[in-house]
Amino acid sequence: MTTAEPFTHALLTDGATVRIRRAVPGDAERVLAFYDAMSPENRRLRFFSTGRRPAELAAARVAAAPKDDYEALLAEAGDRVLGIADYAREPGTTAADISLAVADDQHHRGLGTLLLEHLVATARDAGITTFTADALSANHAVLKVFTDPGLRTRRHFDGPEVRYAIDLTQTDAYLSATDRRGLVADVASLRPLLRPRSVVVVGAGRRAGSVGRAVLRNARFGGFAGLLRAVNPHADIIEWVASHPSVASLPYVPDLAVLALPAPAVPQMAEECGEAGVRALLVLSSGLTREQAADLLAHCRRYGMRMVGPNCLGLLNTEPDVRLNATFAARPPLPGTAGVAVQSGGVGIAVLDGLSRLGIGVSTFVSLGDKYDVSGNDLLRWWETDGRTDLAVLHLESFGNPRAFSRTARRVARTMPVLTVDAGRSDAGRRAAASHTAASASPTMTRGALFTQAGVIATRTIGELLDTAALLTSQPLPEGGRVAVVTNAGGAGVLAADACDEAGLTVPVLSEATTAQLLADLPRGASAANPVDTTAAVGEEQLRRCADRLSRCGEVDTVLVVLVPTAVATAVGDDLVGALVHRPSPLPRPVAAVLPSQSTRVELLPVHEGGHVPAFGDAQDAARALAHAVTRARWLARPLGAVPALTDVNGAAAREVVVRHLAEQPDGGWLDPTTAAELLSHYAFPLSPWAWAADETEAVRVAERLAGADGAVVMKAYWPGLVHKSGLGAVVLDLRGPAQVRSAYRELARRFGDRMTGVVVQPLAGRGTELFAGVVQDAVFGPLVLFGLGGTATEVLADHAARLAPLTDVDVRELMRAPHCAPLVFGHRGGGPVDVAGLEQVLLRLSRMACDLPELAEMDFNPVLARAESVMVVDARVRLRSAHAVDPYLRRLR
Repeated sequence: MTTAEPFTHALLTDGATVRIRRAVPGDAERVLAFYDAMSPENRRLRFFSTGRRPAELAAARVAAAPKDDYEALLAEAGDRVLGIADYAREPGTTAADISLAVADDQHHRGLGTLLLEHLVATARDAGITTFTADALSANHAVLKVFTDPGLRTRRHFDGPEVRYAIDLTQTDAYLSATDRRGLVADVASLRPLLRPRSVVVVGAGRRAGSVGRAVLRNARFGGFAGLLRAVNPHADIIEWVASHPSVASLPYVPDLAVLALPAPAVPQMAEECGEAGVRALLVLSSGLTREQAADLLAHCRRYGMRMVGPNCLGLLNTEPDVRLNATFAARPPLPGTAGVAVQSGGVGIAVLDGLSRLGIGVSTFVSLGDKYDVSGNDLLRWWETDGRTDLAVLHLESFGNPRAFSRTARRVARTMPVLTVDAGRSDAGRRAAASHTAASASPTMTRGALFTQAGVIATRTIGELLDTAALLTSQPLPEGGRVAVVTNAGGAGVLAADACDEAGLTVPVLSEATTAQLLADLPRGASAANPVDTTAAVGEEQLRRCADRLSRCGEVDTVLVVLVPTAVATAVGDDLVGALVHRPSPLPRPVAAVLPSQSTRVELLPVHEGGHVPAFGDAQDAARALAHAVTRARWLARPLGAVPALTDVNGAAAREVVVRHLAEQPDGGWLDPTTAAELLSHYAFPLSPWAWAADETEAVRVAERLAGADGAVVMKAYWPGLVHKSGLGAVVLDLRGPAQVRSAYRELARRFGDRMTGVVVQPLAGRGTELFAGVVQDAVFGPLVLFGLGGTATEVLADHAARLAPLTDVDVRELMRAPHCAPLVFGHRGGGPVDVAGLEQVLLRLSRMACDLPELAEMDFNPVLARAESVMVVDARVRLRSAHAVDPYLRRLR
């Protein structure tokens, strides 16, 4: 490296790693050498000339001192420059002219498109909105690079030349195209790790109890289909596998190296693996220091190796042509179609054992450990394309890039269920937050928003996850949340109905016609209102007919059969469970059993004609699993949604306000009312009229101007840093006439003294539904939009819901219906709805503002006064902080 400039690593379409960074003056000779190495034809296509002078000028410009109107990016592997992309801003505009060049032997690897993506992100950060470019029409490679990214382009042909104009607006089409490219590159990079043709275990000890030896034994006895060797300088044979003194002495270059070494030895061994050409690492070792960890990751990036770990249980792939068990787990799982990725090795063992007990096999298992490189996002992409996995199971304690994870997960969840244990739900780190918004945005809420929008089924325990997996893998999805409870014991039926209600399901009263038909088949004394109490006298055939009729009646979506053992059934030889599993044909709707006498939490009972019926030991477990299935069905049925275009938004002017404020106050802070109103005006929020008064006389004057139809105004004291005005008595309501206004001002001035710098005067708002809307920038999850009950009760009742920005039209509607106060918005007890469209606009504009301005630390509107004819923001607070915009969708390795 010739510079200390920041850099990042990213993947090419073949899975190789390149480093991308800004060019600096010290790069001059290397850049010129890059151009000199190009063939005459490629130089002609790049410079419209084959002479050396244009290349010399381009190299001098690339390597010149940094300028505000120019930027150049280099793509490198080792010390070699593979590609260059640069832009030069046109003076006084937000447009920039670009050029792009790729080494002759690097074409068709996606390098040009990758460089363009990074140049787009750099330019957006500098306020550039349009790229222009000239190319020869014969330069098909660069023309493809300009059109492939998914950005809106215009082109003009002028003889042999083509003039491009590229709009840098980040549209969903651009993000989707970026996703597709990232998917191809990511999967290619993971093949040596998850589908290796050769493996070496480094650190397989001679003593039987070592981790490395356990992995080697599992790989051998698991029947690994490729080449397997060990590295141990003190042994020739370990576990009947040939051992060699070093990686360099192996008879082949392994795809995957498993490192089970003491922490201090790991970085050096990683470097040796890289020098030998190893393509992937599985690092089981734990206890690495910060310096050792940094060295390990640096070696992986330098040599283009993907890595799982460190501090992990290992990985396995049960595909018939792989059969790799590179874990030190005691028991291998069954082969199958469930993909599993966990951060905790202990959780991984529990999940694998639980799935095996249910008979659910695993396609791929990866223990991510400390997750330095490969993450849950990578595994979702692998499962999306491996042609085998149809159920994704995740245990993630942390997220490196939640917004990128969300895009991947919501795409994958359209094709298979994605289950997770929602670990790390504590909100202790947020308890001291200063505003309503920050206090509401707990980690539980942010993770919940992520999972809800992405269609990820979040369970609270491993047991609940296994319950849900058992149901989803054995039954069709229900069309809705209506449940018929059938039982041979009335009390057990009552408990099951309660469990369904508590899980958000409904147990509807059945129609008279259905009730009569059921009673005709059931013993005397039965009840069929729902729950259906068949009595202890019910026989196997009667129970089978009852379940059939309910499944086909159309009044319910799921049949839940609760059975307890009775002497009556035993005496006549009836097998009531057999009514569910010994059937001539499957039921058209989902069916599940609750067997309180069952010793296990959940089992999959084999059905005579094929398939399984899930049987739960407790009705609450069954109800929660059913509720998750209903949630998934509803998520799949909803439209995909799109981020609506907004009018009257001036993001450039808003950014000027932010830049000006942070230049004056680098540490940021709460905006004064005038600056806040100026910022909000650029997003056309419906703000209540207001005026600033610095003294008593001015307060009287503006009060006369602002007084509403009834002549009343509100006065709010202000000083820098004031957040909770009501709690401090800094708000005076219903002031009428100059005398009351003067008296109120004097009282506030007396109470707060020199702290008070003035007051805000507004008309008395009048009646309406008081709601809350806000934004908080989460350090990991990005901007979060909150909505719920407002007014003075907002903190006490904490009735809020949240969604991650940017909000789609579907997201905003779901957000408005999520809090308990939603009936107040959409109509309650004869009252009509408020201005729903106006409220949607407020939330969408909050989302847009938060995405446009990463410096927007938090903002809350409380109250938002909603009426049938209008929505009005009565009080607004805005806090800014210095922040650098980071594109969460830019393709790069962590």
